[in-house]
Amino acid sequence: MTSRYADAVEQARVRPGMTVGELVDELGRAGAYNGGSLWQAVNIYERMLRDDKALKFFGLSGAMVPGGMGGIVADLIRQRHIDLLVSTGANLTHDVIEAIGCHHFHGSAQVSDTELCEEGVNRIYDIFLPNEAFIRFEEFMQDVYSTLPEGSTISIADLLNLIGSRLKSGILAEAAKAGVPVYCPAIQDSMIGLQYWLFSQTHNVTVSAFSDMSGMLERCFEAERAGAILVGGGVPKNYILQSKLMTESGFDYAVQLTGDRPDLGGLSGATLDEARSWGKLTGEATAVTVYGDATITLPLLVAATLERLER
Repeated sequence: MTSRYADAVEQARVRPGMTVGELVDELGRAGAYNGGSLWQAVNIYERMLRDDKALKFFGLSGAMVPGGMGGIVADLIRQRHIDLLVSTGANLTHDVIEAIGCHHFHGSAQVSDTELCEEGVNRIYDIFLPNEAFIRFEEFMQDVYSTLPEGSTISIADLLNLIGSRLKSGILAEAAKAGVPVYCPAIQDSMIGLQYWLFSQTHNVTVSAFSDMSGMLERCFEAERAGAILVGGGVPKNYILQSKLMTESGFDYAVQLTGDRPDLGGLSGATLDEARSWGKLTGEATAVTVYGDATITLPLLVAATLERLER
C-alpha cells in the first residue's frame, strides 16, 4: 500500500505580544486536531464575511450569555456581520436579564445545589443567578407584554423586536436598532415563554409560531449565497439549516462550534458533512466543525477573523 502525504506538520511557535490572528495562523501551520480546524474555520468565516452576496446566519445555542459570550454576538450584530439570528429562548432570557441591570455571578460547580435552592440561587455549572433577577425580569416582561393590543396577533420575531426596543444594551437591543430579525422557534421553552403564558391568562393576544417562516424563507430565496455560524446545535441549528431545503441550493459556508459527539445520532453533534446528504449544504460548500468549549472557540474565531478584515 502506497501512502500519500500532504504538507508536513510544522511546530507551532508562540511569543509574547502575539495577536489572536497570529496565534490562529500558528495553529494552522501545525494543522492538527481542533487547532487546525479552528484555523480552517477562520478561513471560512473570513470568506463568508467578505462575500457581499452571502446571507449571513448566526445560530446561538447553549448557555452562552450566562457564560459571557452575549457581548460578542451583540457586537457582531452592530458591525453588520449577522443578517439573521436564531437563538434559544434561554439565551435571550439571560440577555434581557443582563440588559435590565441584573448580573450573572461567578460561583462553583462544587457546591450543594439543595443549599443553593434554599438560598434562592440558580446554578449554571459554575455561574450563579439569584432569584431576584427573575423578579425584575418578570416585572419588565409583563410591562412589555401589557403594550400588546388586545385581540392582536404578533410573530415571534416582532415580539422579540418589541422587547429589544425597550432595552438599551445586549443582543435584542442591538438587533432592534439594526433591524436584524431574531428568530426563536422554541420560545415557549424559556422564561420569556413562561412569562407570556402568565400574561395570556388575563389577555387575548396570539403569538404566531409560523409567521416568521415566510420572511425568513423569502430571504433565502432571494440570496445568491448563504453562510452560517452555528454555536452549539439543537433547534437553532436545525431551524437555520432547514431553511435552505426549500431553495435550489444549500448553504455555501458553514462553521459549527460544538462539544457534542456525532456518533450518538443527535443533531447537536452531527457533522456538517452529514448535512450535505440532506441538501442543507451544497456539495461544494466550505464547512468545518470545531470541537471544544464555545467559550474558548467563539472568541478566538471572531477575534482572528475580524483582525483579518482590518488588514
